[in-house]
Amino acid sequence: MAGLRLRTPALELRWPSLGDLDALADLAALGVHDPDVQPFTAAWTDVPPDERARSTMQYHWSRWASWTPSDWTLEFAVISDGEVAGTQGLGGRDFAVLREVHTGSWLGRRYQGHGIGTQMRAAVLHLAFEGLGAQHAASGAFEHNAASLGVSRKLGYRDDGIERHAVRGHPAVLQRLRLTRADWQAARSVPVEIRGLEPCLPFFGLPAKPGR
Repeated sequence: MAGLRLRTPALELRWPSLGDLDALADLAALGVHDPDVQPFTAAWTDVPPDERARSTMQYHWSRWASWTPSDWTLEFAVISDGEVAGTQGLGGRDFAVLREVHTGSWLGRRYQGHGIGTQMRAAVLHLAFEGLGAQHAASGAFEHNAASLGVSRKLGYRDDGIERHAVRGHPAVLQRLRLTRADWQAARSVPVEIRGLEPCLPFFGLPAKPGR
């Protein structure tokens, strides 16, 4: 998996090295959103900076340790101009049967507002649909998270109902979103290159290509 790479015109996405995890931990400690709002359903950022840094590394390690072909979450380090800018996740449960993925991400605050979020989501959607043969991708964001909702709609997602969550002791509405293969094909505009996928296919519950 360490050889898997996704490239867009501005970004590289890769399995994070220990150095990348250090950089992600530092970014998390600096903060990843306006402290007056909580954009995540799991409020992992509502802790002191050193705890955010530690939990970032622990989360990545836990995804590595719990990986199975029937239940996996791939968390990429997002590299912009040679620097770690954030992380982009792609996950699947019973993917070989359901052909559905889900995504999640965050960026360091100084990297936000520059179009990076669109390119990194486009990269993992290309991996899902073109590389792995997905039929659906699911995502979601709270109603106040205009940036995340904007990225989803730019990439072709459609509304897929709502969920109500308790956030900081108050109700919050999460907008679910769904992207079909046909809508992805119609909306895609970011060129993406995949390298090193073929040896990884069994880890996603998919057969290796003939001759491998």
